[in-house]
Amino acid sequence: MPEADTVKPTKEKNYYEHIPMATPGFFLKGASALDWGMKNRLARIFNPATGRTVMLAIDHGYFQGPTTGLERIDLNIVPLMPMADALMLTRGILRTTVPPALTKPIVLRCSGGPSILKELSNEELAVDIEDAVRLNVAAVTLQVFIGGEYETRSVHNMTRLVDMGLRLGIPTMAVTAVGKTMTRDAQYFRLACRICAELGAHMVKTYYCEEGFETITASCPVPIVMAGGKKLPELEALTMAYNAIQQGAAGVDMGRNIFQSEAPKAMMQAIAKVVHESLKPKAAFDLYETLKNQEAGKPKRRG
Repeated sequence: MPEADTVKPTKEKNYYEHIPMATPGFFLKGASALDWGMKNRLARIFNPATGRTVMLAIDHGYFQGPTTGLERIDLNIVPLMPMADALMLTRGILRTTVPPALTKPIVLRCSGGPSILKELSNEELAVDIEDAVRLNVAAVTLQVFIGGEYETRSVHNMTRLVDMGLRLGIPTMAVTAVGKTMTRDAQYFRLACRICAELGAHMVKTYYCEEGFETITASCPVPIVMAGGKKLPELEALTMAYNAIQQGAAGVDMGRNIFQSEAPKAMMQAIAKVVHESLKPKAAFDLYETLKNQEAGKPKRRG
């Protein structure tokens, strides 16, 4: 039989009747009505203290093979992983190369099909949601090709992934893909991001544009994560990240501007300062240079 609770008489217990139970909201835009599991996973991706994230994107190989800087992920990328808030990658790299002891949240690439030799918008879902559960991922992600030849297929891929994720408490990040002939302006990104959010995406990764980016973040009811895009000089990349954050982005998902940098570890740390502390670009670049020089001055390990 259970023992009786005799530590204190009922009249001496403190139930704090005069203090209503707090019902706090959730810190992330558009996520207040989600289930606990969804919120918990999102809180692993986005730092609750700042509401922001620095994702390291290394999923490029799923359509373009061994991208420059990603030839040996075990040697070049694994040392960077502890510095990121989250990792965006494929299940193949996760299983073969990422140490299981790493506790960083995983945003799993779930679309695929065509290579750079074919029409990229002709994608299908390429991962079963049960495998995402087996891999203990924090979110799933895929491309959405608004305006592409296979626009409807990519949108339906997203809604199917959203539905599967909702059943199991896994949020979905939509990535607004842009083809070579598409206009990269605020009008296009407002359209693409809003469609993704309207149809259920819990966050949207999109590109920065110098004019009107704040209208993209304002008109999207879920967090916007800025895509790093092509490799830029470090100061330009830091400036782009700073501007995106100041104009409403909830973080960045950078790949080439990290792993193709002359000093990837230094760049990771400088980007984190920009995102989480709003460090201004010049100061962030000075930090990058300092860390780069410190790293260059360290003696190399033997054997």
